[in-house]
Amino acid sequence: MEYLVTMTTHVPDGTSDETVQAIRAREAERSRELAAQGHLLRLWRPPLQPGEWRTLGLFAAADGGQLEEVLTSMPLRVWRTDEVAPLAPHPNDPGDPDHPHTETRERAMEFLITLTITVPDGTACQTVADTTAREAVRARELAEKGHLLRLWSLPAQPGRWRTLGLWRAHDPAAMHSIMESLPLYAWMTVGTTPLSQHPNDPAITGRMTAGA
Repeated sequence: MEYLVTMTTHVPDGTSDETVQAIRAREAERSRELAAQGHLLRLWRPPLQPGEWRTLGLFAAADGGQLEEVLTSMPLRVWRTDEVAPLAPHPNDPGDPDHPHTETRERAMEFLITLTITVPDGTACQTVADTTAREAVRARELAEKGHLLRLWSLPAQPGRWRTLGLWRAHDPAAMHSIMESLPLYAWMTVGTTPLSQHPNDPAITGRMTAGA
């Protein structure tokens, strides 16, 4: 299974800078080990307030128990609280977090986007089916262009579908335009989190290792 983990770190008052740097160095080393084992897939930094230390991580584990073992093995866990969101497969998931469309990849931002889809009361079943089919076609097109990287299903709510997507675009305005191009957009509530690079992200460290 895959999991999105929000990791919030609070360093105790009075902790020396040397101790912080030592644990961060061990965290980076452990992150590389977990990436090599296939447990740590991606790391990002969301927008942060001054003094806030928070990371978003995409992890893979057989189940929640194994995930807890993985998270406990990370040195920063002694100062950290983790919020785990299990992710279910989505039929439109491209399944390729390292899409080869380099033109988009090299010059773009990444975004985590939560889509809550509420079908209006009285909508014909055939209309829903047709719109969902067009959504799948558009998702494939956007994946081919390097904009849609991953897509997961979140726990549903009564009368609502929820998905989480990892997207890429040149800037927030371009990302908004991409969202508006989705056939289901008229029924969507969109929550967007812009992402910045994390130094321990396997997508970065993997490329550095490959180029060494």
